[in-house]
Amino acid sequence: MTVDGDMVVFIPQKEIVYNGLLPYSERLDREATELLAEIKANLCRAVLLRELWPGVAFWTRKLFSFLKLYGRRFSKEDHILFIKLLYELVTLPNLEPHMMQCYARLLIQLLKKKELLSRDDLQLPWRPLYDLYERVIYSKTEHLGLIWFPNSVDHILKALIKSCRLYFPASSTKEMLDEWRPLLCVFDVVMQKAISNMELFLPTIMPPEEHSQGFQLWFDELMNLWMSVQNQPSWEGHLVNLFARLANDNIGYVDWTPYIPTIFTRILRSLNLPVGVSQMVAPRYLTNSYDIGYLVLWITALLGGPGNPAQKELSCLFSSIASFYHPSNHGRWQSRLMRLLQRLPASVVRRVHRERHAAPCWITLVPESQRLTDADLQEFTRSLIGAALLAMFSKTGSTDAAYALQNLALLTPELAIPPVLEKTYAAMETLTEPHTLTATLSCMIGMARSLVSPNHYPEGRAHVLPLLMGSLPGVDPNDFSKCMITFQFITTFTTLVPLVDCSSAPSQYTDLTEIEKDLCFASAGFEDFVLQFLDRCFALIDSSTLEQTRDETETDTQTHLESLVELGLSSTVSTILTQCSTEIYKVALQKLFNFATSSIFETCVSGRMVADMCRAAAKCHPAESLRLFVPHCCSVISYITDNEDLKNEDELDKELLWNLQLLSEVTRVDGEQLLKYQGDLERILCVCVRLRCKRAYTLACNLLEHTLRSLSLIYPTEYRSTSGGFDTDLPIRDWGRAGNVTALGLCWHAPSQEEENFVFQLLSHLLSPELQRIKGHVYGDQPMTREELLQSLAIVQHCLLGAGSLLPPLDGPLVPDLVPSMVNLGEIKLHVGVEYDDSQENYRESICQTMRLLLCHILKHSEDDTKSLFVIIKIISDLMFFRGTHKKEFDSRWKSFTLVKKSMENRLLGKKQHIRALLIDRVLLQHEMRKLVVEGSEYKVVHQDLLCDLLLLSTSTYSQVRSRAQNVLLTAMGTYSFSYRDMIPHILQMLSPQNTTVSEQQFKGALYCLLGAQSGFCLASTRDWDCIGEVWPALVRCGLSPSMTLEKPSIGHLLDDITDRIHRQHDSIGIIFTVSEGCVELANEMAQSKNPAPCLELPSKEEMKEGGQRQRIRNVVAARKYEKLVNDLLDCLEDKDLPWKFEHMATDLLALQLRDDHPLPPDAVLYFTQSLVHDSISIRKVAISVMAGILKQLKRQRKKVSVKPSDISDIQEPEGMCVGDREGNRWLQYDSNNLPLSQEQWDSLHYVEKTHWGYYSWPREMMIYAASEKPQDDLPYEEMSEGEKIIFEYFSDPEFIDQLIEFLSLEERKGKDSFNPRRFCLFKGLFRNYGDMFLPLLWPHLEQLASDPHESSQRCVCEITAGLIRGSKHWSFSKVERLWQLLCPLIRTALTNITVETYTDWGTCIATACEGRDPRKLHWLFELLMESPLSGESGSFRDASLLYVLQGGLAQQQWRVSELLHRLLAYLEPKLTQVYKNVRERIGSVLTYIFMIDVALPHTKPTFSPHVAEFVTRVLERLKPLTSEPEIHNHVHEENTQETDERTQAVKLLKTVLKWLMASAGRTFTTPVQQQLQLLPLLFKIAPVEIDESYDEMKQDARTCLSLMSQGLLYPEHIPLVLAALEEMAGSRSWHARFSVLTYLQIKVFYNLFTLLSFPAEVLRIRKLVMQLLLDEQLEVRDMACTTLSGLLQCQFFPLDSSLQTQLQTLSQTCLPKARGELASTDLVRRHAGVLGLSACILSSPYDVPHWMPQILMDLSDHLNDPQPIEMTVKKTLSEFRRTHHDNWQEHRQCFTDDQLLVLTNLLVSPCYYA
Repeated sequence: MTVDGDMVVFIPQKEIVYNGLLPYSERLDREATELLAEIKANLCRAVLLRELWPGVAFWTRKLFSFLKLYGRRFSKEDHILFIKLLYELVTLPNLEPHMMQCYARLLIQLLKKKELLSRDDLQLPWRPLYDLYERVIYSKTEHLGLIWFPNSVDHILKALIKSCRLYFPASSTKEMLDEWRPLLCVFDVVMQKAISNMELFLPTIMPPEEHSQGFQLWFDELMNLWMSVQNQPSWEGHLVNLFARLANDNIGYVDWTPYIPTIFTRILRSLNLPVGVSQMVAPRYLTNSYDIGYLVLWITALLGGPGNPAQKELSCLFSSIASFYHPSNHGRWQSRLMRLLQRLPASVVRRVHRERHAAPCWITLVPESQRLTDADLQEFTRSLIGAALLAMFSKTGSTDAAYALQNLALLTPELAIPPVLEKTYAAMETLTEPHTLTATLSCMIGMARSLVSPNHYPEGRAHVLPLLMGSLPGVDPNDFSKCMITFQFITTFTTLVPLVDCSSAPSQYTDLTEIEKDLCFASAGFEDFVLQFLDRCFALIDSSTLEQTRDETETDTQTHLESLVELGLSSTVSTILTQCSTEIYKVALQKLFNFATSSIFETCVSGRMVADMCRAAAKCHPAESLRLFVPHCCSVISYITDNEDLKNEDELDKELLWNLQLLSEVTRVDGEQLLKYQGDLERILCVCVRLRCKRAYTLACNLLEHTLRSLSLIYPTEYRSTSGGFDTDLPIRDWGRAGNVTALGLCWHAPSQEEENFVFQLLSHLLSPELQRIKGHVYGDQPMTREELLQSLAIVQHCLLGAGSLLPPLDGPLVPDLVPSMVNLGEIKLHVGVEYDDSQENYRESICQTMRLLLCHILKHSEDDTKSLFVIIKIISDLMFFRGTHKKEFDSRWKSFTLVKKSMENRLLGKKQHIRALLIDRVLLQHEMRKLVVEGSEYKVVHQDLLCDLLLLSTSTYSQVRSRAQNVLLTAMGTYSFSYRDMIPHILQMLSPQNTTVSEQQFKGALYCLLGAQSGFCLASTRDWDCIGEVWPALVRCGLSPSMTLEKPSIGHLLDDITDRIHRQHDSIGIIFTVSEGCVELANEMAQSKNPAPCLELPSKEEMKEGGQRQRIRNVVAARKYEKLVNDLLDCLEDKDLPWKFEHMATDLLALQLRDDHPLPPDAVLYFTQSLVHDSISIRKVAISVMAGILKQLKRQRKKVSVKPSDISDIQEPEGMCVGDREGNRWLQYDSNNLPLSQEQWDSLHYVEKTHWGYYSWPREMMIYAASEKPQDDLPYEEMSEGEKIIFEYFSDPEFIDQLIEFLSLEERKGKDSFNPRRFCLFKGLFRNYGDMFLPLLWPHLEQLASDPHESSQRCVCEITAGLIRGSKHWSFSKVERLWQLLCPLIRTALTNITVETYTDWGTCIATACEGRDPRKLHWLFELLMESPLSGESGSFRDASLLYVLQGGLAQQQWRVSELLHRLLAYLEPKLTQVYKNVRERIGSVLTYIFMIDVALPHTKPTFSPHVAEFVTRVLERLKPLTSEPEIHNHVHEENTQETDERTQAVKLLKTVLKWLMASAGRTFTTPVQQQLQLLPLLFKIAPVEIDESYDEMKQDARTCLSLMSQGLLYPEHIPLVLAALEEMAGSRSWHARFSVLTYLQIKVFYNLFTLLSFPAEVLRIRKLVMQLLLDEQLEVRDMACTTLSGLLQCQFFPLDSSLQTQLQTLSQTCLPKARGELASTDLVRRHAGVLGLSACILSSPYDVPHWMPQILMDLSDHLNDPQPIEMTVKKTLSEFRRTHHDNWQEHRQCFTDDQLLVLTNLLVSPCYYA
């Protein structure tokens, strides 16, 4: 495209192709270039003039619109400049959060298509983005209310980082790892932050030569960490997401083979499926399961490559979970399984697209050797198809399965389609199960394109006609859902297939294949199909006339279902007739015409359906159909209306109404064809719109609107599946063909000159007289009745709706001076294919003037004429916004377009391979979108007048009028730039207390205008100091207004809604706006750019200077406005008459005004300090949280210095990874020989407050607080700021403190109160800022509260104590020492008074106090807590509570208090034989924390903390007396008997150990398997077999422990150990133990399936073990072995090969001796074992019939008459077989021979009782 001489040709990055297909496309290039030049010019100008608001904000919005309208239609240079500029803007420090979010959104859009810019074109530094993310997500001040972010900010920032990480420089990986490695401390919450940062930021798309700077730096380290961690901690999910992304971005460059078994084992575990008989699933912290989306990505990336190892695991995975997909199984795991099934095929399709069809770009390709071959894909489909076919009939609906099958059919149609076809045909034949029909049809709909297209599955096309004919009975008036799915099915297939009879083709063409010949002959059936379909529709219509479906009482409108069916019906008819050949169409049309004209339909239900069908027919071939319909209808109507008397009748003849309705629908066709009937139509319109009958004139108005629209709009005229009609080539070759975007062959209707003339002729004949008539009514020349007025308005409204696109928009002078700006803020003018004709009268203007006159008249004389007002509001809205399309209709069409696109698209080929009709629809949507771009329109005086009218209506008397007017008003304020600034004073005037004439309705209306629409624009929370400064004080002051009554609950609710809305939508409004130098440089660069060059000159030096000055002034003024707003709100609060509700509102609004960049004015500090002792509890609560924020504002910065850890410890860190407790971080540990007990020691130590520093690695620069030379503790009064003085004075006042403590120690809700972090923050701030100044006043209160055992008093002490300890962080040694001398006795007192209600509060208190503090500074506290927790003096409860409190403190300190952990363990070990259950449980939990630090993670040194192994050895020594016994009965009763014999002590000890095992099962990071195995034999002996609540605690616990242990992860090195232990137990004398071995084994195998499968030798051992137990002498054990065997076979843990079958059959044929006496038991056992084995085989395939099953069933049936227990087993198996195979018996019976079926039928049908 060359434009004028000076412009060079430029290559756009990526245009929207659909723009080129619009009828006026030749004008778009010029338009886009001009707009881009304007955007560039104004954007750089705004940046250079430093005007972020409104300049930059306005023009970035315009750039967003540009992207929506033209795509990325700019050169690569511009693209890069835009991105860099926005990147600079987004990362500006202290930018207003909302602005930052807007820039981020735009930046995401610009970076979206990653193939357009390579890493060489663009590099973005990662650090600024990370700083922004850190500032927002981990904000230090947000929780104190000092800054408010928008709700969606997390989500948007993450999306932004995802788009940017591609362009981080190669060196960034190393920098990121240096930044986050030191945070990798598994015990700390900061681990979550480190791993999630890595997941978000680490770049994974790099060219192979950069891999050594990329993932190779971290892959092994993180992979080993993941492999060795258990129990799914919360950060593990992030790690999995990172690996999945890595795998997907680098297929073929990472070797996953060694990890595959582990990966699949963990995937299976994360599905949380219930396994085993006892169904005892432990609380596996189910929240942390992996994200299915990433799992699917990972699995997809692992597939392929030499040998395709991952596919074997995948097949095994799906065969082991297949039975969970059966519709009869249901549980909370189901949704995850369904998502897995739904997304996996889609993901593989994406990968195949990328490997075979994607356009080449700079991103590295998948190496040839790793690509998926066709064989791989077939393997993949085979592994999933079974599950998909089961999931089709799931209770949750068939959509997931349908989506999966749609994608499988794209990959391998020959495997995916036949089984579904089979099920569909079966479902069409049955009448009893409609749900199977809906399920199969919805799956077929997704597969339609794969079935019809000739490429992969040629046989598929033969099924089209049988399917269509078979689906016809689904058009059933009695079953709506079936009807809808059938319509959808028929529509889908006919869209793809031209319905043309080609049966004569074989005689004309010689090159046809056999299949094509068959298709040609079959296509003769199409005509039959179309006519049968129409008959079905007529039957449907006959059964839904109004008289049949309604009682007299109901209204005459449609029900929701009927409207759905109507929609389905008309779109199906439309599709079918569009796709017909001309011959078939003519027959169908004639049939339809006869049906429509042979009877008279009522106009509500059936009439609408018939008229819709006729409209659909007329649209396809307007000429033929109009020739039939128009003359017929016109003659009937003329004949009836010739009678003069009719004009004034209220009810008219049905025939007239029906013909009007029919005519009004048939005219919705190509306008050119209507011109032939110009005279008829005009004559009928002139008569009918003036009929008095409301029904008749409404239909006539519809006819008028449709005629005008058909003449004046631009739209495509045909939607066939191939361009140019069907009579060209051989149509069967076009089946399923995709449209070609470059050659769509679109036919447009654009209004010609004659059509425009006809439109204006109609308007002058119909609209002008009405406007005259209305004016006459207003001036009183010819007054009209209300009915007549309504009729006139209806005509005006329909004229406007019909001809809206030809009437130019309202125009006129702008409203001046709304907002000060040095940048042009003009609107975009888009060409939408209409040239406005100036010679014609501008009816929009005249309607506008007339309506304003009429409105004035009605409001004055007849305000209760609400019907007219409704129409007027609608007309005003259309005058402003309507240019041929309504936003709502557009949105719903866009939505349905995307739905259809999704169900019909071909993701494999991509590149817009949609069907032609869909592409045409998309082009039309593009045209309509251009008509609807209105945001940022200029606000003109015309609009101002209309908005004032709307405001009048919004505050009028009737609520419905108000609410409709408010909706239009709010839309308008959101549309016209800055119009809200003009309207706010008018609205607030109604709320002002001085305004005494306001009615209550006006008051309410004004409030609603401020509230705004649900999701849209809200005046009360605009981000504009001027507006908020007026609106908020006005909201509070309106409490004094005379029309304000709180008696009316509606007003109260309304005010609540407004405050709630402000709270929800409020985010901090910027005060300080700065533009960085980086932005200015980029703006200068942009101003120099060409192609297109910016259309404005650079701002001059003077302008730049003025811009800078304005920016400085603006910042000062903003700060003033902020202070003024605060002071205004305070002034309102001074007023004594203000009702309490408004006082609360004002306090809430003030609380939102805390900021971290500007101190709160002193008056407000005074107000909140006083409010701490306010009478109202809610105000006190607000004051407490605000005070915490104020104290944070007043906090003084502490100096930090950097230290080198190696200097402190004199130990150099070794090379390589070295993690955990080591000599180098010994100095951080708590060491009782080196505690800061004196001033010198205190000063000589280096304190590190954060617990994670130094555990994994040291940070590059370690910053710690400086040990200040002279501690600046006391803040002298003279140096305090205003605010500090106020707080100081109040807190030094004894009366204030008395009152405050009294309020704080009140109880709020009995039993519901808990430790309140807000109050803790308040006290922490006080003691941090003011040192111990207030301690003397507070102390007596604290002592008194501590000795009072009441819940609320104790809670108050907790909050203040925790605040004190944390606030004293930087106090000098002398003060701290004094503090602890006071605190220790206080805490002791409080802990002696501890009660059930308060022990959790004390736990929280101590945990909070120790959090993030150096343990050496708190040694007083730890020593106090360690004194003697288990004294046993004052009862078990206190012991348990003290342990709980101690645990709270130690757990916060993690690895840094190893010495205390050793001391605690040594103290607890002798006391493990506790009698009391609560103490035992608590000890179990404490032991978990003691051993938590002993982890086996990679590179981790053995810890200094206690080791599990040593502990277990000591415990086992003490359990000796129990290990030697065969069975253990618990005869220790719970009395406190002092029996000291060893056995009793051992039983008590065992109980505590069980509690410890249970507590640690879900919490530790690595499980000590060897230690557990030593305890296993014991547990097997105790655990009971059957579930029974009455068992004592020990047996229950033993069962739980076994269940938990069996779910543990196994590592290869542990497998032999576990199996050896199990084999040993299998030889045990107790059958309970042997039984438990099997339950343990089932779960162990399932939860570690793939790990075990990778060791064939161990699989054999397990098989041998199960077979050994199958021959057990105890019946229960044999039964359990059978269940276990069937489970293992079902998972395909070992195959059901011939050797196993033979072994079982031989066993089952063991001869039983004939002697009548005692049966030889070993023979019976062997025979039973064989039978059990065979039934295990049957049960292992519950939902299908493998080839071996019939024979085994026959073998089993021979044993029906064997002695018990064999007979019982056989019967049970057969009944189970019948239950599971009953659903699909029709399919299954094909697998048996006739003789076998006969035997089976005899077995399964129970014999007659009387026989």
